[in-house]
Amino acid sequence: MPHPPAATDPPADAARRTALVWITESTWPACVDAARERAPHDAVVLLHVSDDEVAEAAHHAYAGLLGRGHRPDRDPGARLEALSGTAAADLLEAAAHRLGRPCELLEHHGRVEHEVVRATAGADLLVCARDGERDRPGPHSLGHATRFVVDHATCPVLLVWPYGA
Repeated sequence: MPHPPAATDPPADAARRTALVWITESTWPACVDAARERAPHDAVVLLHVSDDEVAEAAHHAYAGLLGRGHRPDRDPGARLEALSGTAAADLLEAAAHRLGRPCELLEHHGRVEHEVVRATAGADLLVCARDGERDRPGPHSLGHATRFVVDHATCPVLLVWPYGA
């Protein structure tokens, strides 16, 4: 006689849902743990967005200071882009390891809040963390980018407190 499915098994007729987890340097552990707990049967996509503004500023400053005839191999903007890419990949790998199950890793570049909102188009849930003033619950506990994402996401948002808050 077959035994009933375990409480952790998804219902047999359940459609596969997708949880998008926004990974940032300071809040990713709480977001990954929330996805593991709140979306145990969903497909998980871990998203990190690198803001290219700093690298672009360094590139433009270098070009402006030294003129157009400078050596491209000494451009600090290119070095910052490379370091940012390596850091993002390492962060996504650490998050995937913490999640402890298969997931998709996405690394986007651009304006952070716009890239996160764009990524919510195919998701059933967005998991993100508060990133503003940790000692002030309410609107001040959200930074600019997170406030924009909460206001514009095209799916439900699970907003968690980061650890150490």
